[in-house]
Amino acid sequence: MLIIYPQKAVYNKFMRNEEQLHLLVCDYLRMQYPNVLFRTDLGGVKLTMGQAIKVKRLNGGRRAWPDLFIAACRGGYAGLFIELKNTNIYRKDGTLLKNEHLSEQAKMLDSLKQAGYQTTFAVGFAGAKDAIDTYLSS
Repeated sequence: MLIIYPQKAVYNKFMRNEEQLHLLVCDYLRMQYPNVLFRTDLGGVKLTMGQAIKVKRLNGGRRAWPDLFIAACRGGYAGLFIELKNTNIYRKDGTLLKNEHLSEQAKMLDSLKQAGYQTTFAVGFAGAKDAIDTYLSS
């Protein structure tokens, strides 16, 4: 399998915030897996208060939907949901940092897993790439 990596300068540039991480991950998916269907949310895009309220209503009133969905059945799962994070969200013992929003996201991932989807947090581009490659190769 040919693996196409973004240029190092581009990688460093894109790691500044979560929106740019989304762009990098989506570019990787398009280049490496051109036939795989996926959808990403607004990826850290700053919204006005009115826009944020509208998006929340459109998402069933839930604000913790994962950032990326890959619509490909693999290994008995109906698809892969990934919550992208730009910075580490784990303590040294492997547990999630105490944060209300992280807890909501973890609960959503668990609910989606119970519904038959593979789910994961992915920290940085390397974490997202590993999660995508592992899932799509299963």
